Amino acid sequence: MSGVGITAGWKSVAAIAAAAFVAVPVNALGAACKQEQAVYVDRDGAYELRFSPLNSASAAASNQFKVSALETPVVMEGYVMPSEDPVRAIGILMFNCPEGDATGADLDACTVWQGAVYGMDAKGEMDNLQPEGAAAAEKLVLPGLGPAIRESSAWGKGKASVAPWDVLTFKECAI
Repeated sequence: MSGVGITAGWKSVAAIAAAAFVAVPVNALGAACKQEQAVYVDRDGAYELRFSPLNSASAAASNQFKVSALETPVVMEGYVMPSEDPVRAIGILMFNCPEGDATGADLDACTVWQGAVYGMDAKGEMDNLQPEGAAAAEKLVLPGLGPAIRESSAWGKGKASVAPWDVLTFKECAI
C-alpha cells in the first residue's frame, strides 16, 4: 500500500511541476530569448514583428526584422540602426523597395515608417532597443507605426486594412 501512496505522491508533484511550467510568465520567457530571435504581436493579433539575425549586407544595423499583416500577404522589412546625439535606436520599415541601386526618391516611396524604437522591460521601464545578443525586450514601442502604415503603399485593397498599435508584446522566441 505504501507503494501506491508514493506513486500518487509523484503524480501530484509532476502535476504541480507541469502547472508551474505552463504558468511561467511571458516576461520570464522573454528574458531567456535573445533579441534577434524574438517575435512580437500587436494588441489585436493583426500584426507580427519577427526579428532575425543580421546578415552581412546590413552591417550598419543593430537589428533586422519583418512585420507581417497576418490577414494579408503584406510583409514589410525593417532595420534598427544606432544614432548619435542623442543616442537612439532608429528604425526604418519598408515595403516593396526596389532591389539593387535605388534613388533617394525610390527609398522615400517605399519607406512605410521611420522613428525611434524602444524596448520595455517587465517593470515597464523603457530604453532604446538593445542590439543583437541582448535579452529580448518584453514589449516594443514604435511611435506612430499604425498611422504610418495607414498612409503608406502597404495600405489598401488586397493589402493591409487594419492599423496596428504602436506597442507590440513579446509572443515567443523563434529558435
